Amino acid sequence: MNDRGVSAKPAARAHGVKPVQDLREWLARVESLGELARVRAPVDRDEEMSAVSYLVAKQQPSPAVLFEQPRGFEKSPIGAKLLWNVLGPSIRRVALTLEEPADTPTVELIRRVKDKLKRRIEPREVAAKDAPLMQNTLRGDQIDLEKLPIPRHWPLDGGRYAGTADAVITRDPDSGYLNIGTYRMMVQGRNEVGLYLSPGKDARLHITRAWQKGEPIHVAAAWGIDPLFMLVGSQTFPKNISEYEFAGGIKGEAIPVVRGVSTDLLLPANAELVIEGIIRPGSVRKEGPFGEFPGYYGRPEAGCPLVEITALHHRTQPILTNALMADYPSCEQSGFFSVIRSAKIWDDLDKLGIPGIKGVYAHPAAAGGFGMTVISLEQRHAGHAAQVLALAAQVPGGAYYTKWIIAVDEDIDPTDMDQVIWAMASRCHPIDDIDILRNTWSTWLDPTQNPPENRPYGSKALINACKDHRHLPVFSKRTTLRKEVYEQVAARWQEMGLQGVAPEVRAFEEESKITYHEVGGFEPGRQPGEEKGG
Repeated sequence: MNDRGVSAKPAARAHGVKPVQDLREWLARVESLGELARVRAPVDRDEEMSAVSYLVAKQQPSPAVLFEQPRGFEKSPIGAKLLWNVLGPSIRRVALTLEEPADTPTVELIRRVKDKLKRRIEPREVAAKDAPLMQNTLRGDQIDLEKLPIPRHWPLDGGRYAGTADAVITRDPDSGYLNIGTYRMMVQGRNEVGLYLSPGKDARLHITRAWQKGEPIHVAAAWGIDPLFMLVGSQTFPKNISEYEFAGGIKGEAIPVVRGVSTDLLLPANAELVIEGIIRPGSVRKEGPFGEFPGYYGRPEAGCPLVEITALHHRTQPILTNALMADYPSCEQSGFFSVIRSAKIWDDLDKLGIPGIKGVYAHPAAAGGFGMTVISLEQRHAGHAAQVLALAAQVPGGAYYTKWIIAVDEDIDPTDMDQVIWAMASRCHPIDDIDILRNTWSTWLDPTQNPPENRPYGSKALINACKDHRHLPVFSKRTTLRKEVYEQVAARWQEMGLQGVAPEVRAFEEESKITYHEVGGFEPGRQPGEEKGG
């Protein structure tokens, strides 16, 4: 991304609703959905807030929680509030964040976001006087992180962690493009934070490259954000295109940015609180452990890049966004990650020209959405399922950490694990249909790899739970409803005294078709006399 701040023509706004402009507007819309809990009683920042978040996430519905009175900070001149369980397991809040109606079905939401990822809109630079972020600026000795109610999440955490729902901004020292990532930051002093980075992540590559040149690198972090930044920053995009552009594409208009005062970075102009800082060559300090997304503490303390904060900007009475990492469904990233990661993998498959993809789902219960990907496809040729499995395991959106990649036929809803497990039990022959990839991209946070020094490398299981393509015409026929009978029953559902609405069904009884086989028999998808092509 360059610094021109020129935006493309805004895309048509879906459903006629103006895009969310900042976290405060987002909260107002969430409250109108009935999914915001305001806690006005004093609550301790250390472990107590995270305990509430952990427990609330297990409720249905599970509201976002705004702590308006952090205990001990009642007289703070900054007056910060803390937002937890920002998105949690709520697909309604995820849809709202992605600028779609709250009641959008999950697979349809993923499909729409996948299409939105194909468009990019450059950010729009605004003057400091027009940036809400710049209402208050602290420099030098004015900066004291102890004036902020930065929380401790878990009993054995190595310290207090700021902005675990954040947007960390770095610039590639070679190409100049801006990257936005989501990384944990442990408080190290009144004006210092550590920056934890897994192998292969963009900010780590930027820092390493700058240090190889013997140069410092600028960094900024927004600790109170429109949750869209959390969604976009969590994904792996091409390393020459800024996440600002993808965020603009999803929002349908340019993201407003403001130039930093002590760095060369562009900051989200509507953020609640942003720090600017510098990482000097070779500057590291011990960091961790921290309770992470797999539901375990990460590796024991180790050296991480040290950020010296040079400026702090905040709106009056800022709202700090916090993301608890835990077991499902209390892992903040689970719900949103399953949607945005699924859309990214699907988009990657589209870019490769893979036909017949009917749905992709990174299940939220699988280590915060990282551990499992299910792909529903219409098999169109020999080896199609195997091709999809191999590619989904290694495309940029799906390569990191994922351990289980499962292919199912188009009659299976990939978001319905009952159907996925049924397909695995009735269509997968383990000795023939499971392959293993070794030495794949993983993380220090994977507790299954021991000794710990092995953890940057992982493995993946590719599970073909599709009907055997070679024997599709003779594969045992599934029991399915006739569509007209389903529609009759669905129309009379409440008349018959049944609760709610009839569940959706993907597969219906269809008349069998006889098709020509390329080796003296029958091949799925080709009518008699139809010539081979392509």
